[in-house]
Order: sequence, then C-alpha cells, then structure tokens
Amino acid sequence: MLMAHPVVLRNLIEQYGALRVLRAEDGSSQARQRMDDVAYTLCVSTGTCDIDAALVAARHRLPGARTEDDSLLSARPSPAAGPAAV
Repeated sequence: MLMAHPVVLRNLIEQYGALRVLRAEDGSSQARQRMDDVAYTLCVSTGTCDIDAALVAARHRLPGARTEDDSLLSARPSPAAGPAAV
C-alpha cells in the first residue's frame, strides 16, 4: 500500500478539523462537500473506510507518534494476560 507523506496527512487532519468547526458554524453545502472530500482523501490515504479510523491512523503516522501506544485500541485483555479483575 502506498503511504501518504506525513506532511500531507498533517495538512488533511488540520483541514478536517477546521472544516468540522466551519460545518458546525456555517453548514453551507460547499463546506459540507469540502469536508466530505477531505474525509474521503483521509480514508484513502490511510487505507480505512471510516473517518474516525482514518484520523487515528493518520495521527499514528505523524512524526513523534508513539507506535507502541495502543491506548486507542480496545481495552480487551490478551488471552495471555489471564482473567481480568472485576
């Protein structure tokens, strides 16, 4: 799979964040269309089908992201960890 350059990903993340605010404040069809376009590009760039997953994947590919940090993954314990305390 081709990997988007981190600068491109950062730009898309920033655009999506700005458009989310703009969409909430303005709600114009142009803003919604641009937001849909940026969301689609993020999904394609990260190999995901969902904007939330795309944002997580894009942020993990940025410089300084801690690849060993799985805090965004489910809190389900691994089978080797044994039974979870209740």
